[in-house]
Amino acid sequence: MIRYPQRPVTGRGFTLLELLVVVAIIGLLAAYVGPKYFAQVGRSEQAAARAQIQGFTRALGAYRLDVGSFPTSEEGLNALVERPANAPRWNGPYLEKAVPADPWGRPYLYRSPGNNNADYEIVSYGKDGQPSGTGDAADITN
Repeated sequence: MIRYPQRPVTGRGFTLLELLVVVAIIGLLAAYVGPKYFAQVGRSEQAAARAQIQGFTRALGAYRLDVGSFPTSEEGLNALVERPANAPRWNGPYLEKAVPADPWGRPYLYRSPGNNNADYEIVSYGKDGQPSGTGDAADITN
């Protein structure tokens, strides 16, 4: 009978302690990276709101050239998509789609005339939906 040499028994796999160390390292990395990631999400929502307001501003400029005035507060931004009753020279729609909500799911506030002698004002109240605020809750306006 032929005998084959046996392989030495070596530890295969990881010990519980090694697994706990790896889980702890992953937890520390998540605790460090998580807040930075979510802060970036907040900044991107604000940037999206600013970009949408700039799009409304361009569309309102075209509306004014055609109609001769900006929409009233009652007509709102919807006048960029649907012809108001008192706008015979309306040549829209001035937006490709319906007026979107702000990145937090609330409608933009449109006032004409706006504050500080502006022709109009477009406002998103930010993440908290309340006037004024700081950080993610800051108001975004034209």
